[in-house]
Amino acid sequence: MTNKISKNYWRDKLNLSRLAIKYSWLTICIWIAISVAGIFAFSSLKYALFPDITFPVVVIQTDAKIDTAIDTENQLTLPLENSLKTLEHLDEITASSYPGQGIITLYFDPGIDLKQATNNVVNTLKNVNLPANSNYQVIPFNLNESTAISYVLQSNNQSLRDLVTITEEKIIPEIKNISGVLKVNILGNDHPSNYSDFVTLVRFNGENSIAFEVIKESNANTLEVVKNVNQSVDNIKKSLPDLKLILAQTDADYIQEATQSTIDSLLLAIVLAVAIIFPFLGNFRATLITALAIPISLLATFIVMKLSGFNLETITLLALALVIGIIVDDAIVEVENISRHLELGKKPKTAALLATREIGLTVSASTLTIVAVFLPVAFMGGTVGQFFKPFGLTVSVAVLASLLVARTLSPVLAIYWLKVKKKVPENSPQKDNFWSKFALEKLYRNFLHWSLNHRKTVVIIALISLIMGIGLIPLIPQGFIPQLDRGEFNLVYTTPLPKLAKNIEQKEVKKPEETNQNNEFSWLNQLSQTPEKLLLRKTRQIGEKLEEIVLNIPEVETIYNIAGRKGDPTKGVIYIKLKKDRQLTTFEIQAKIRQNLPQLKGVTTSVEDLQFVETESEKPLQVALLGTNINELITTATQVKNEVKKLTGFADVTISGQELNENIPFQIERLNGQRVIYISANLQEGKSIGDGTEEVIKLTQSLLPNNIQLERWGNSAQSNSVLTSFGKTLILSVVFMLLFLLIPFGRLLEPLVVGLSLPLSIVGAMLALLITQSDFGMISLIGLIFLLGLLDKNAILLMDCANQLRQKGMPREKALLETGIIRLRPILMTTLSTILGMLPIALGMGAGAELRQPMAVAIIGGLITSSLLSLIVVPVFYTLVEDGWKKLKKWGNKAG
Repeated sequence: MTNKISKNYWRDKLNLSRLAIKYSWLTICIWIAISVAGIFAFSSLKYALFPDITFPVVVIQTDAKIDTAIDTENQLTLPLENSLKTLEHLDEITASSYPGQGIITLYFDPGIDLKQATNNVVNTLKNVNLPANSNYQVIPFNLNESTAISYVLQSNNQSLRDLVTITEEKIIPEIKNISGVLKVNILGNDHPSNYSDFVTLVRFNGENSIAFEVIKESNANTLEVVKNVNQSVDNIKKSLPDLKLILAQTDADYIQEATQSTIDSLLLAIVLAVAIIFPFLGNFRATLITALAIPISLLATFIVMKLSGFNLETITLLALALVIGIIVDDAIVEVENISRHLELGKKPKTAALLATREIGLTVSASTLTIVAVFLPVAFMGGTVGQFFKPFGLTVSVAVLASLLVARTLSPVLAIYWLKVKKKVPENSPQKDNFWSKFALEKLYRNFLHWSLNHRKTVVIIALISLIMGIGLIPLIPQGFIPQLDRGEFNLVYTTPLPKLAKNIEQKEVKKPEETNQNNEFSWLNQLSQTPEKLLLRKTRQIGEKLEEIVLNIPEVETIYNIAGRKGDPTKGVIYIKLKKDRQLTTFEIQAKIRQNLPQLKGVTTSVEDLQFVETESEKPLQVALLGTNINELITTATQVKNEVKKLTGFADVTISGQELNENIPFQIERLNGQRVIYISANLQEGKSIGDGTEEVIKLTQSLLPNNIQLERWGNSAQSNSVLTSFGKTLILSVVFMLLFLLIPFGRLLEPLVVGLSLPLSIVGAMLALLITQSDFGMISLIGLIFLLGLLDKNAILLMDCANQLRQKGMPREKALLETGIIRLRPILMTTLSTILGMLPIALGMGAGAELRQPMAVAIIGGLITSSLLSLIVVPVFYTLVEDGWKKLKKWGNKAG
């Protein structure tokens, strides 16, 4: 009796609809005001590819009159490393030692204040004992301070020197004053300059050129900066008609295309999700009420996104696409239940009050459990947490908004728009609609009745499906972020170093405050007694040979070659942009270029995808070999490299730190306090990073001596970290969800049934990923979390309805059969509308489709199996758990 009173208390407390109906016009006015505010908020949201995350990095450059890399390591690197490794919020520490030169890079936790981290480093270094003749500089920089856009300058009657002067005097002064611009660098100038971080040589489409690159501030929006720069360039072109200013490179085009493509998919998802509702309800007005819930809930979400500083980027747009099914579900359940009472002859207001009281507790509890599922995603630690914070909060806010719309606006509109329905006899021709035509209710009732009388068989089927789902996981490509067919990529090349003299020219180092932040690699210019210009010209000559191969490929539109990459005169990068109307994919053209590249003595080449965060030539697959003996590390790494080259799916396999000068290591690298050699590789189409990493690790472990350790590094480590973080978050989300269910039900039976039912979504999701060969990674895991929330909601609706019927005196089996008929229509409507809503994303249309597709594929596959199984398995589990609970209590009473 007490339990029943408690449920009724919560049912009345959570019935916001009663108040909304009482003050109906106030309710309508509030939602109109929210919608208007949401339109303004949406119009002010900025486009971006990914969330703005601060990646604080501090670099310490050192130099002293030391002859060998080993002595540099002992006298400079180790003392600095030992003093810095205990810094607060330090995530990783890497170090490189060269003859007389050293560099230590400190990677701090994402989101940490860069200024405070730099101050901590400076204060720590004051207490370090270094050789008397040594110098060091501290360089803080944020990886988000990246190149927004680059332009090339060419002229038929001006020399390169003249173009440099024009750029310095007439172009940079205007560009650098644009809001969001941190600085402007000149590239292609072979002389030191106030606007050059380092000396470089530039070529564009096979011609020597001058270029300038615009570096944006860390918190500036790329699209806004690029838009303003382009406007300034248009004005500059008018004042300098003899000068050719050509766009060389920018991420803005892809960001715009990918974002717009996601929005288009979102709009199509809304249309398709609504289209499936009408055949079930058979009422245009009821369908319209349900449809209105989507834009109004999204507009309310935009307000919170604006206040939180979120952007319209891939992650938040995925969140919005994801919640379409939940928004539709909330509205469907409310409107369908009101329609059912109208069909029973109730007046609109009475139908709305009765219907909303019946399901108010259930809808509120089930929706809030979805919030409990997604909130932990917003508070994951590390880079993953920073990356998914906007996602988790956006989903949670949208779900709460949809709940408020469904509990307040939908019943109010139903009172005004829906009419009393005359009861139609079952055999009347008027009953011949979509719902009755296929006799779904009768078929389902018979199958459910059979299942309740063959519970063991149903349990066996459920177990088989679970085992199949788990068994499919190893067969699915294990990924991180899918490879994108962006139509642009880099060809990175390195020329061999000349023979070095033992004594390396030293140069006084500037104080930290005098040092340019992006000059962190310029110290490499001092490594050789060979004039730097000769090295640059040699590198450019190599680049010209590579250009010939690339320009002969018909799908290539432009190439942009920079010799002297990041201040190293022996390195170059060719940015390759492909034509939009090409027939081949980016991956196929990359493979074609690799196959055609010439084998030049001492030259290494690497065809690389563009990085989401601008880093130094980082290939997707990287593993680290750690040990104490540098020669043994090089020998082992070389052996591993040769074996990896024999495997399929790997390209441009290289190892770091293998240069020797008179059998003495020229470079010694360290990772978190140990000597290290990195093995890196690019991945060919069809090879996922998870599978590739596991393959390399398995091979490497068979070749490792006992005194060498193996670790993941770069994207390989991040992929593993993401899966681990999501695994923990998934467990935490399930625990929160089940604990939350104790509030409305007041006992363990229903949470236990939900917990047993959750794995039902695995088999469909895994099968869909396997068939489409979509990666089982970060994006598809989001889909699995969503499936848990939706399956939980369906189970709650079924059990709460059964409980209400049983409280009215109906026997258990009859109550479950009646519940199945009552909830079949809303569950099928929700399932089909969500599937159709995910269909445009699953089809992989538009730029950036590879990012969105795995989530939609997992959801569609999971929904097909979980919805069908839950309609049968949940009632069966409900009876089994209840019977088991009664037997356990009876056994306990006897034992007592």
